[in-house]
Amino acid sequence: MTVLLPDLAAMQEFGARIAARLEPGDVVALSGGLGAGKTTLARAIIAALGHEGEVPSPTFTIVETYDHLPVPLVHADFYRLEHPSEAEEIGLDDYREGAVLIAEWPDHAGGFEHEPTCLAIALETVGEGRQAIVKPGEAWQSRIP
Repeated sequence: MTVLLPDLAAMQEFGARIAARLEPGDVVALSGGLGAGKTTLARAIIAALGHEGEVPSPTFTIVETYDHLPVPLVHADFYRLEHPSEAEEIGLDDYREGAVLIAEWPDHAGGFEHEPTCLAIALETVGEGRQAIVKPGEAWQSRIP
């Protein structure tokens, strides 16, 4: 499924649709080149869940947690990982327990598309906007945003 995201308002609305369907254990795997909108979509999801204030990019911290949300959430940016085993070394499984994971650069952590709770979204630049190519895992089939 392809979703056109011509502007920031469309990205925020798409993020809100995803947020409304999240359940603990879900993974939202965001891929795409630099500047494709991964962090923008992650911020839209986190804001739609009720977070007020800044949502820092976890590029350097790798993991940011949002335990105060109705669905606890972990926002991770795996860009700096050199090998998927490093995700295990930082304790990713512990962070994920009972939480939603938003994963930027998921391939750097070994990928998540094989998990039934993964909503894989590939973002691409299209003119001035973006498009999202959405691949829902089995658990998302009835919840596609």
